[in-house]
Amino acid sequence: MSASLLRPFGPEIWLAEGPETEVIGFRYPTRMAVIRLAGGGLLIWSPVALSEPLRGELQDLGEVRYLVAPNSLHHLFLGEWRQAYPQARLYGAPGLRQRRPDLVIDAELGDAPPPEWAGDLDQVLMLGNKITTEAVFFHRASGTALFTDLLQQFPPDWFHGWRALIARLDLMTAPEPSTPRKFRAAFTDRRAGRAALRRILDWPSSKVVMAHGQPVEQDGQAFIARAFRWLTG
Repeated sequence: MSASLLRPFGPEIWLAEGPETEVIGFRYPTRMAVIRLAGGGLLIWSPVALSEPLRGELQDLGEVRYLVAPNSLHHLFLGEWRQAYPQARLYGAPGLRQRRPDLVIDAELGDAPPPEWAGDLDQVLMLGNKITTEAVFFHRASGTALFTDLLQQFPPDWFHGWRALIARLDLMTAPEPSTPRKFRAAFTDRRAGRAALRRILDWPSSKVVMAHGQPVEQDGQAFIARAFRWLTG
């Protein structure tokens, strides 16, 4: 019997690892989260490549109702999910419509959760960044904060050659998950970033999930404060 693709991460939340993707020669692992809402429907955060085994496991959990692209960079697999689940509504971060005009995006993520999942999740837009505007989420039942690209960590030997040097200088292979230097420099409006961070730090986060990095499974709030000290200091 094959191992399950969906790993429980707390009450009503599961994680699934996807295949690696490549951006200008840099390999990125992919991860998505599945959240079962109070009404029984499923919200898919940052969808990874969709396989038949994954579809089967999702079917056992509930109906896929919402697809969420937390920033404009995480869009590679949205087309196949739209095709597989035409009844699901796609919520995209600001900027996704411009990047993917071929996709029908039902609604843009805002600075507060829509009624469809306001009882289960909170959300904040990290504004002021020139690379992308990321929606950060908090799943109340599991105490999990969900970051997409603003926090990353790769093993020290993940990259090779000149890419390893760039990754080290960019803090992508730091000892603890952190904000890459390119994203730090892109915060041209740090006041807006700090305002969003204050709201995030108000969440009672015990755990933190990232698309590119091992999840933090304890003392999440303290970890977030450390990871963004560069923004508040």
